[in-house]
Amino acid sequence: MRLVIVGGVAAGMSAAARARRLDPSLEIVVLERGAHVAWAACGLPFYLSGRVARLDDLILFTPERFQRERGVLVRTGAEVTAIRPARRQVVLRGGEQISYDRLILATGARPRRDIAGAELPHVFTLHTLEDGRRLRSFLDEQRPRRAGVIGAGYIGLEIADALSERGLEVTVWEARPWVLDRQDPELTQLLERRLAERRIELRLGTAVSGIEPGSVQGVPAEVVVIAAGLQPNVELAAEAGIELGRFGAIRVNDRMETNLAGVYAAGDCAETTHVVTGGPVYLPLGTTANKMGRVAGANAAGRRERFGGVAGTLIVALRELAIAVTGLSVAQARQAGFQPVSVRIEAPDRSRYLGSRPTWVELVADRNTSRLLGGSVVGEKGVAGRINVVATALAAGMTLEQFAQLDLAYTPPLAPVRDPLLVAANELNKVLAS
Repeated sequence: MRLVIVGGVAAGMSAAARARRLDPSLEIVVLERGAHVAWAACGLPFYLSGRVARLDDLILFTPERFQRERGVLVRTGAEVTAIRPARRQVVLRGGEQISYDRLILATGARPRRDIAGAELPHVFTLHTLEDGRRLRSFLDEQRPRRAGVIGAGYIGLEIADALSERGLEVTVWEARPWVLDRQDPELTQLLERRLAERRIELRLGTAVSGIEPGSVQGVPAEVVVIAAGLQPNVELAAEAGIELGRFGAIRVNDRMETNLAGVYAAGDCAETTHVVTGGPVYLPLGTTANKMGRVAGANAAGRRERFGGVAGTLIVALRELAIAVTGLSVAQARQAGFQPVSVRIEAPDRSRYLGSRPTWVELVADRNTSRLLGGSVVGEKGVAGRINVVATALAAGMTLEQFAQLDLAYTPPLAPVRDPLLVAANELNKVLAS
């Protein structure tokens, strides 16, 4: 049996590796239109700042190594231009036809660039290794002093911080009045203050209609990076009769199956399920793509595995400061039909006598059921571990009372006797009891 995977990177290569482990006899072919198939895209902002010295350090697997170690044929520069489900074929640019028994679409997404002036020579995106090479070369050679970033999602904020670390003054434009697509005014205000300390100005609620040579809407910007979200690559799927979901990405079930028999989709081109709302969601994250790809690969190899969905957990590293979110904010919970209540507290990240730093924690719960709905953590130490605890609780459907009883670790150098998460849980319990 032949499994064809259209697209590499997180979803496609995870699918290939998982399918190979489960069925050594399976013929697996990966068709990738780019020059690379496995790289750490999330490391690109740190390549800009210089914390990653060489771009090649971000390459995880070459096609040759993947074929040698996994027995998977990887073809780069192989652009699929059509899918013929009735014949179980894909067609490459140039006319070559490749038959499949099972097909996985991992076509990913592309940066939105629908802004006038996006093609100017000082305007960039940061999505591929070549994007990173071009942008860093421009910074090294032209040495701009002022930069503009369009978009205040996690990619935009990390790019802004990387440019600031290089000594540039940075302005960030965001069409919505909040950061990280979170609808959280307090988190936005906290982040706005911390960014201002680094000469990064946030201009929220300001849509950018056009970019001029040397400026954005009258603000000097000798280099501009567009990070205004991703658009799923679904044209191939739609032309083949594959259904799209409400967010414009490919609709799949929890086995990553599309509406066409034997055809799966995973990663940034596909929707998934939100573990809190139970509804469809489009969250193009590398962690999500990796897990979706594993499930798609397993099922394409004959297993019956299911993907339970995601909470939208992400963390943004801005040098020593980390901002992490998971689940729903108050506004998002209300839109989803819950009756949300929340608290936000400040507590030390370890014992004070060992030099603690403040950690901010917000927890959101449903007043009717006491179910935990979401949270955010901001601080300098222990942020990843704490947001992962909240994400685990969301996946388990825990109530606030259950969460407040968690047996969390304590040692003075790393964590206080009353963890900030439990401080927040106890405070929110008081609100629920009132």
